[in-house]
Amino acid sequence: MSIKILVTDDSATDRLLISSLLQHHRILTACDGLDALRQLEAHGDIDLLVLDLHMPKLDGFAVLESLKSDERTKQLRTVILSSHDEPENEIRGLQLGAVDFIRKPIQMDALKARIDLQAELIQAQRDVEQRMQDQALTFDTIFEQAPIGIALAYGANPQDTQQSEVKINPALEKITGRRAAELVRLGWAAITHPDDLEADLALYHRLLAGEIESYSLDKRYLRPDGSIVWVYIVVAPVILSHRQRCNHICLVQDITQRKAVEQALAESVRSKSVLLSHLPGMAYRCRYDHDWTMEYVSDGCLELTGYTVSSLIGNHDMSFNDLIAPEYREILWQQWKQVLAGRKPFKYEYEIITRAGERKWVIEMGQGLFDSDGGVEALEGIILDISDRKSMERVLQFNNEHDAWTGLYNRRYLERQLKQDDQKPDPVKRALVGINLGSLQALNRVYGFHYTWDLIKRVSDTLAGFCSDGRELFSMYEHHFSFYLTGYRDHEALAGFCAAIATSLRQLLTIERIDVGIGVIELNEQNNLSAEQCFKSLLIASEHALESYDDEAVCFFDQEMEASVLREGEIKRELAQVAAGQADGQLVLQFQPILDLTTDRVCGFEALARFDSPRFGRVSPLEFIPIAEETKLIVPLGYQIIRQALQFLQTLQARGYASLHISINISAIQLLRGDFLPALERIVRETGVAPASVNLEITESILAVNYQEINSILGDLQALGMQIAIDDFGTGYSSLARERELNVNCLKIDKSFVDKLLRLSPEQAITGDIISMAHKLGHCVVAEGVEHESQRQYLKAHGCDKIQGYLISRPLDQDAALDFLGTEKRMV
Repeated sequence: MSIKILVTDDSATDRLLISSLLQHHRILTACDGLDALRQLEAHGDIDLLVLDLHMPKLDGFAVLESLKSDERTKQLRTVILSSHDEPENEIRGLQLGAVDFIRKPIQMDALKARIDLQAELIQAQRDVEQRMQDQALTFDTIFEQAPIGIALAYGANPQDTQQSEVKINPALEKITGRRAAELVRLGWAAITHPDDLEADLALYHRLLAGEIESYSLDKRYLRPDGSIVWVYIVVAPVILSHRQRCNHICLVQDITQRKAVEQALAESVRSKSVLLSHLPGMAYRCRYDHDWTMEYVSDGCLELTGYTVSSLIGNHDMSFNDLIAPEYREILWQQWKQVLAGRKPFKYEYEIITRAGERKWVIEMGQGLFDSDGGVEALEGIILDISDRKSMERVLQFNNEHDAWTGLYNRRYLERQLKQDDQKPDPVKRALVGINLGSLQALNRVYGFHYTWDLIKRVSDTLAGFCSDGRELFSMYEHHFSFYLTGYRDHEALAGFCAAIATSLRQLLTIERIDVGIGVIELNEQNNLSAEQCFKSLLIASEHALESYDDEAVCFFDQEMEASVLREGEIKRELAQVAAGQADGQLVLQFQPILDLTTDRVCGFEALARFDSPRFGRVSPLEFIPIAEETKLIVPLGYQIIRQALQFLQTLQARGYASLHISINISAIQLLRGDFLPALERIVRETGVAPASVNLEITESILAVNYQEINSILGDLQALGMQIAIDDFGTGYSSLARERELNVNCLKIDKSFVDKLLRLSPEQAITGDIISMAHKLGHCVVAEGVEHESQRQYLKAHGCDKIQGYLISRPLDQDAALDFLGTEKRMV
């Protein structure tokens, strides 16, 4: 329904907002009191006046006085807008039409609801008058079908309804939740909320006394179920006809939902107020100009900037642009310009300078407000203090780029530096020098970690003395440092630098018995590697240097070393495939005959592993066995070797060579595994060979690792019926005196002792003494590497039990070994 409304306010913005909000009505506007009176004079059909009390020229009070003096406008309904506590009784005492009060700032939803209610009341009143005039409908029909609650009272007393005649329509019954008879019996005072009753009665008595023509207010009714319903009531005298008079009419509108909305809005305002008061920064509204002229600033401005709100509003003392650090001012303008062009949200971090001269990091988040033509009307947003976060970010960045113990830049930072230098158009000579202190870790077990860390710090301080322009030191990882050199003269200068480092570190580390390996990689076209590949190559070069016996070893990484590294990597990959059972036929065995010197007959074979690489061909055991042990692949590969060797022994026994034995080399890594004995026993059982025909060989050097544990395992193997031999005897850490305690059956004299028999006279050689002492300890003796008849004769003369070597036969494939047995002749 549409009514004609005059909106009187000196604020053009408020007039525009209210007109837009009430656009479904016919709206007239006035900018002050004089303009309002002119509009009222020109338009006699205005239904509702929305009036701001405080205006220039002629204020709202004067307008109301004018309305009172004019019979035509005296009963005009009025909505009063005011930002102050006005004397409502004084205004109501003017005896005007229905007056409603709304406080500023205006809650637009609440204003719309009240205006719409007034429109409904006006329209209802208009409909009633029209219907009565047209006599198209009877009073009862209107009364019963009215969409709002209506009560007509004849001589009504709120405390004594028995002496009054009251008529209640169905809408009021629905609103109150009570039947008409109950409402008449109780009276409206009984169902009014106690907190609202006093104000309601005061207005009612003033109405009865003729002090006011009508009144309206928001109040609460109590329903029978205990719930509360908010209503907006308008009470006024009414004359239905010259024959039928009543004291007053009460129009009741259910506004419970509107009150809930108002409460929610009030809570929203409260929440925003609480949020702004606890915001670590400030909220703002500013113009889109180079000064960022502030129109609104929250109280957090003082804590953030040191300036009061009034200092910044309208650039009173200074503009916000003056607070922005100079280097960010143009950047910030361009950032806003870019986001406003696309109507996107704004977010940017920059620094401001506070009143105390302190620089603070802030983050600004905001958006533009646009007018109907697309122009930027204002900017709104928040500016938060993120100085603590930035400080934490700096700490995290430092920790991310530096080694915690030495304070040096770390490998991650060096990697980024290398990538940046790779992009430079004019490259200079560049090199990485790696310092490897890998043996330093041994000190941990002796002196503890703190001692080692202190030593690393001293090394770091010593190396830092070599830093200069073009020489930067980095901590790569534990016990490893690296210099990044740029712009050095030539290879000789680089070598001299490395020698100086080695000399300086030797003075510091010699007393600690710590070896130093220095690796160098020159970053040029020949070594055009990624940062990760450079670090790997540098580590390899430094480890090569560390493994040398030169105290000042410096190893330059080259293509040959790179090829060696690639070869090792490929062999590791192929061995892994073999260990996983994905490459049959690459791990094969050859068998070297062992001759019994007493019978001059072959008494067994030693199983020797061979690796046939698809890429490199046959690889020596001296190369692939250490790789297998380093990667722990020796464990699955060792079980494959054992199984193949026992299958060969099974074949020998099946062909009638039941007396022959097979010797198998066992790695210490495999021997010390807890599951070795059960696994070995299972393989022996599955192949069906006699345990007594199995001879396991271990190198003498592994006894230095864990003598007691290994000797106990050897005893368990002997208990299974197997024979144990010490391989390469004489080259390790054992002694003949200790051999008495070992759970072994045989000693295999190393080839180096047999070779000396060709150069020394029988009187000078100690090989015979070793054989004699081993026999006294109850051990069998086997000599390895016998290649000449003279060696065989010496060994036989001194009581050696068995020999093997090229004099008897080279290692043979399985078929060749079987043929060898078939054609074997007695050896004399």
